[in-house]
Amino acid sequence: MEESKKMTRIAIEALEDKKAGNLTILDISEISTIADFFVIADGSNGNQVQAMIDNVEEAMGQAGYSPKQIEGYHTANWVLMDYGNIIIHIFDAENRLFYDLERIWRDGKEISKDDL
Repeated sequence: MEESKKMTRIAIEALEDKKAGNLTILDISEISTIADFFVIADGSNGNQVQAMIDNVEEAMGQAGYSPKQIEGYHTANWVLMDYGNIIIHIFDAENRLFYDLERIWRDGKEISKDDL
């Protein structure tokens, strides 16, 4: 779990560097086996979403973490970055509202950056 927290901190800082909006961290470790944390953020347009993805990928790579999978980069309306222990969801604002992952995963515990 400490490794997951470290990965999440790196991802959060990379997203904050690119002015990610509505940053949410969900601890799903007690309700799912797919990951320990979801990180959810949004950008105001496709270029910002792609810049956030690029920054996360670079920061995680420098820390020695490679994504298992990245989906949705080219459309940039919902991008999923799977790092095993953590899954990062980056949306454009409209799709974030539409998919509402926080509602779907409401059994997860929303935590703050300080909780990491």
